Amino acid sequence: MSSSPRPVDRLEAAIAPLREELLAHPLYDAITSVAELRVFMQQHVFAVWDFMSLLKRLQRHAAGCDLPWVPPADVSVARFINEIVLGEECDLDGSGSYLSHFELYLNAMSNIDADRTEIDRLIDGLRQGDDFDAAWSRIQKPASTAAFVQTTINLALDGEVHEVAASFCYGREEVIPDMFSRLVPTIKAGGMPVDDFVYYLERHIELDGDEHGALARRLVEALIGDSEEKLQQAIAAATRAIEARVELWNGILAEIAKLKISPRFSQDSVSRETA
Repeated sequence: MSSSPRPVDRLEAAIAPLREELLAHPLYDAITSVAELRVFMQQHVFAVWDFMSLLKRLQRHAAGCDLPWVPPADVSVARFINEIVLGEECDLDGSGSYLSHFELYLNAMSNIDADRTEIDRLIDGLRQGDDFDAAWSRIQKPASTAAFVQTTINLALDGEVHEVAASFCYGREEVIPDMFSRLVPTIKAGGMPVDDFVYYLERHIELDGDEHGALARRLVEALIGDSEEKLQQAIAAATRAIEARVELWNGILAEIAKLKISPRFSQDSVSRETA
């Protein structure tokens, strides 16, 4: 007699159709010029930034970041989370130094003259002591970007830890290598001078596509345990994360479509790519 499926197997089966929808999104084939890449990066950068709130919430839970300190319950999971934090906050930058992945992304934006005004305004506000709502309210952003970030921040601040882990695993770590693997060939085929951005993408494919996925699933499974209620909550959190990503991609694709009907698009694309 076959055994019952594990909770994570049930979770993955529940989100599989939505995951396939995300990986089949037309955005991956739509970025064929520097002008289009700027549009993508100016919105996607907020997803690069808000990822850290999920990660830091998990680090607080799994790796003993509260005081007074106690040893982590699962050393393997604690090491996994700390390794991700190390890579995200101070990874190799491709030239022998160290930089956070967020700063790598910002540098890649600057190298193609992507507009950093809004993301810089957000970071400046937070550094000056503004709370998230105050800093975020001053940012100009499409509705899809606003919804994506709000979903992430609300979960990181107020969600149960098993919900955060499910969103982190299935909305980020587990699916990012497949997403970026679909984007890299399009970028390379376009012959764009965007080596820094390609390095960022390939670094995530390498890091997230190795052992991180299995350890993220292990964290989710440990946090769900035998609770049917927690499993259903984890499924809902993972579903919301992927749905928000699909809507983010839809919003960026719509912005690219607007760009393509602009009379300046063709001339700007050629001049930027050959500069």
